[in-house]
Amino acid sequence: MFWNTLAAVALLGQSASAQNMLRFGCSQLTTERADPLVNPGQIPSPHTHQIIGGNSFNITMDPSNHDLAAQSTCTSCTYSEDFSNYWTASLYFKSPENGTFQRVPQFANVGLQQDGGMTVYYMPYSAKNNKVTAFKPGFRMLAGDPMTKKNNRISICHRCLGNGEGFAPCDAKDTGELPNKYCPKGIRATIIFPSCWDGKSLDSPDHKSHVAYSNSGGLGSPSCPSTHPVAIPQVMYEIMWDTGRYQNSAWYGTNKQPFVYSFGDGTGYGQHGDYLFGWKDDSLQKAMDALPTGKCANANCSVLKVQSAQDAMKCKNSQQVVEDVGASGKWIKELPGGVAVTYA
Repeated sequence: MFWNTLAAVALLGQSASAQNMLRFGCSQLTTERADPLVNPGQIPSPHTHQIIGGNSFNITMDPSNHDLAAQSTCTSCTYSEDFSNYWTASLYFKSPENGTFQRVPQFANVGLQQDGGMTVYYMPYSAKNNKVTAFKPGFRMLAGDPMTKKNNRISICHRCLGNGEGFAPCDAKDTGELPNKYCPKGIRATIIFPSCWDGKSLDSPDHKSHVAYSNSGGLGSPSCPSTHPVAIPQVMYEIMWDTGRYQNSAWYGTNKQPFVYSFGDGTGYGQHGDYLFGWKDDSLQKAMDALPTGKCANANCSVLKVQSAQDAMKCKNSQQVVEDVGASGKWIKELPGGVAVTYA
């Protein structure tokens, strides 16, 4: 699957040297109702997120005084200099029999070892002459919209594994909505972030306006718009949901499937991702500069420090908002926060 993806990305017309990327796993740090980007200081936030990265993650994380790299003592990611925080909504199975919920477990992506969590990519796809400007301290952004009822498959998508694989991320075989057929090898959710920056603002009120896609959404091309002329690493998340265990054929069909995101979206269009930059010193810039040289690729980058999967998996945070979010296969009567389920 991964090598198919790489081959497909090559078709975008970039130079061969630009095809190197960072691709690495991050284990789960914590799962709770916390969102310091959209709902800073709110205890609890409206819905459950699964969070990875540096263990300085907390409810507030004011960028004026919170230095992720300085205040973290460990990270759940492969690269030990990456104390960024990444998070997305959790996925639940809603029982068609009695309406109770079970949080869907996650598994590691191809070639990676991790405890839940997700795969993170940093890609140089919007850079002319291979020049990518790494994020600055305090940088943050949001991809997707939990309130949307519109299909945006080219940047927020789902792949049904074991029942009609696609090729490149968010290609025509993927769906913006959660698949309405049984996926024996699970569902892979993909979130693609913008790849161009205005060069000035570390954030914006909507956490989106300071960045832009170079390709009308989705994977970038080497042509940033004039309003956002600075090519930044294109961040992408892949989350592997272990939905293969839910195999009753009666649960699937036209406009019918049994999964719902933690913010109540039973369609899947509103899946979203949050990003807070926290790489130590200039380590990410060094990696971006090394990509064209071949010294950096995937989870093997000679200019970065790599920790073992076991050490990454040891980095955990206790819940700051202590509640049952459906851990360890337990059934719960409602989505955390009493969130109602809606459909597009």
